Amino acid sequence: MIEKTTRIAQSKENNTFRKLSIQVGLNGLSFCALDTISNKILAFEKVTFKTPSTPYLMLKELKAIINQKNDIGKDFSEVVVIHKNTMFSLVPKPLFNIDELPNYLKFNAKIMATDLIAFDEIPNQEMVNVYVPYTNINNYIFDIFGEFEFKHSGTVLINTLLNQTRITSEPICYVQVSEKEMEMMVVSEKKLIFYNQFEFKTKEDFLYYLLFSLEQLQMDPEKIQLKLFGAIEEKDPIYNLCYQYIKQVSVFIPYNPSFPLEELQNQAIDFTILSSL
Repeated sequence: MIEKTTRIAQSKENNTFRKLSIQVGLNGLSFCALDTISNKILAFEKVTFKTPSTPYLMLKELKAIINQKNDIGKDFSEVVVIHKNTMFSLVPKPLFNIDELPNYLKFNAKIMATDLIAFDEIPNQEMVNVYVPYTNINNYIFDIFGEFEFKHSGTVLINTLLNQTRITSEPICYVQVSEKEMEMMVVSEKKLIFYNQFEFKTKEDFLYYLLFSLEQLQMDPEKIQLKLFGAIEEKDPIYNLCYQYIKQVSVFIPYNPSFPLEELQNQAIDFTILSSL
C-alpha cells in the first residue's frame, strides 16, 4: 500500500517552542516538527500511498508514524492539521452564509448528512473556503495533543502564494506538482482568479487539466506565466510537454524567509506543510 517513506533526522528540544504540522490526504500524509526558536526541522516523515486510501486506513498510518516518533514527545506549543482533499468550494464572502454550508458543497462533492463541514476565511481576498475535514483525524489529534488548529490545504497555499506574488501586467499560473496530484492557482494583480486540485496519472493528464482550466478562464497561453514547483525540475517530461504549449514556463522555489534554501529545495517536504509552520 505504501510507496515511499522519507525520513529526516530527529532530535529532542525544548517542547515550549516546538510546533507540529500534519498534512493528511487520501494519496498520502506528511508529518513535520519544528523548533520555532532555531527554525530547525526536528523530524519529518512523508508517506505516499500507491492507491488512494480511505479515512480509516489513513488514520491507521498516521498513528503508526506518531508512535514511531515517541522520542520527540507529545508536548507542542502549537499543532496544525492540514486537510488535503477535493471536498471544498470557494465562496465569495458577500454570498457566504454559515447556515448554508452543505449547499456550497453538494454540487461538487459527495457529502453525508453526518459530515462535519468547516470553513476558512482567506485573508485580503473576500473569500471563504468551505470544506469537509477528516473528522476521525481531528478526533485522534485532539485525544493525543489537546487543542489544535486545522485548515484546508488550499487555504494555506492560496494565502502563502498571494503574500509573495508581485503585481504583474500578465496573470500568473502556479502549479504545485506532487506524485499524483496537482494544485493549480491563477493570480492576476494579486487577486485570486482560480484554484483547484486534480489527480493525474500521466503527463498528458496534467497538460489536459492545465490547458482546459486556462481555456475556461479565457487565459492566453502565449501571455500567461506558468510557474511550476514541488516534485518537478526543468526538462522533466511534464515540464517539456507544458513548454510546447505555454512559452513562459519556469520551475521555481517559493520564497520563505523562515527556512534555509536547502530545506525549500528538498522535494520530500511539501511546500504547504512548510508554509503552515
